[in-house]
Amino acid sequence: MRASTAVTIGAGATAAVILAALVQAAGDDPVGTALSLSVPTDYKTLIQDAGNTCSAVTPNLLAALLTQESNFNPKAHSPVGAEGIAQFMPSTWETHGIDGNDDGKRDVWDPADAIPSAAKYLCSIADDVKSVPGDKQSNMLAAYNAGSGAVRKYGGVPPYKETQNYVQSIKALADQPSSGSKTATTTQAATAINAAKAMLGTPYSWGGGDAHGPSTGTCCSPKGRSGKEITGFDCSGLTLYAYAKAGISLPRTAAQQYAASEPVKPGDVQPGDLVFYGSSPSSIHHVGIYIGGGWILDAPRPGTQVRYDPMDTMTDLIAVGRPVSRHNKEI
Repeated sequence: MRASTAVTIGAGATAAVILAALVQAAGDDPVGTALSLSVPTDYKTLIQDAGNTCSAVTPNLLAALLTQESNFNPKAHSPVGAEGIAQFMPSTWETHGIDGNDDGKRDVWDPADAIPSAAKYLCSIADDVKSVPGDKQSNMLAAYNAGSGAVRKYGGVPPYKETQNYVQSIKALADQPSSGSKTATTTQAATAINAAKAMLGTPYSWGGGDAHGPSTGTCCSPKGRSGKEITGFDCSGLTLYAYAKAGISLPRTAAQQYAASEPVKPGDVQPGDLVFYGSSPSSIHHVGIYIGGGWILDAPRPGTQVRYDPMDTMTDLIAVGRPVSRHNKEI
């Protein structure tokens, strides 16, 4: 799988230095290609991460392939024996399946294994057919459906109706614009900031906070701190609440909120944007709301309160995103 794009920066670095380092590490876009397809929230981070495994694959292409293969059903089983969300045949899984979540087993029925396996397999077959004439992406998708041998034999997409329709459907789906979605407006961002500011001084509560405001949390943080007896917010509870006041529904965790946001490039950061911290998209552990001047408003950790912090409050700033308002059933 691809190396992490996270950057470790010294605690005294300015926001501008951090963002510049992100550009250096990740190219023009610090978090890769944004998903424009409607994807179940549980799989967005997996697809975003795996969709950058190699240059031949994008998150949208991977999402389109999974839509075509199983419509994101992890229990899908075809009449010919293909299994799981990515519809691997058992023999192909045996050769190409990987332990994507490092739990010690390769499980075709587990999306955390099957989705990165699908991306790695796409990269492998893209290399297998790279010398075949024609559109490289089409040849790769055809090889996923019909096998690399068939693509090499026919010098491109084989003359099989099923495979030709498969390739056309996935490419059309991957290329479609976002359905009924737009990023937060400046008015919405200002509303979210004002809502968060009104919560300054509210206690941190692990698992606390929802769209209605502060709430008791859950147990337990990685260091064993419980929020069950504390009414307040954790980091993503605060951002969820703030944007709910602006009419935008965010998912619950920081990693899910990252997947539900559009990436923001250095130089384009605006007040109201969400600032994410973690070593990779799937391990994002903190989020705050950018308020300008290199500062964020956040709920940092157990024992603290909602407060202002410098943007470099943590050394593993990975990305900045702008919340998206979607007019469909998926966030």
